[in-house]
Amino acid sequence: MSTKIVNIKGYAKNNEQFVVKTKNYNVRINTNINHPELDAPSPIEYILAGYAGCINAVGNLVAKELNINLKSLQVSISGEINVDKFLGNPTAERAGFKSIEVVIKPDSETTNDELQNWLSIVESRCPVYDNLVNHTPIKVSLVNEYQTSEVN
Repeated sequence: MSTKIVNIKGYAKNNEQFVVKTKNYNVRINTNINHPELDAPSPIEYILAGYAGCINAVGNLVAKELNINLKSLQVSISGEINVDKFLGNPTAERAGFKSIEVVIKPDSETTNDELQNWLSIVESRCPVYDNLVNHTPIKVSLVNEYQTSEVN
């Protein structure tokens, strides 16, 4: 079994834009009050963008393995989300997406059956798809660095 640990770290000062440091990049999230030219996608847009990017990466890898000439690939994703929970309004609905619709348009002279097989393999190997459709255990820890304790 081969595994890979992916680490990121995000930070923001009071009322400033949230920035995530990845291995090689700084990723900005949401609005930047002080510098509107640095505005960025929302966290939920990043989830969908990550899903589209994963479809592209896995799609190209699988196409090569199947000897499919994939000239280009267009991925459109729409997610329906109820913002009431996020905003703190009373609701029985969950905070996440209610539904996600994906439209994949490969430019290839491959048969429909071969493309259906390709898509099936892409879905089975796409980590973001897997995390969206399956339960993933998450452990959250709270560390209050500003809490002091008395020493006797």
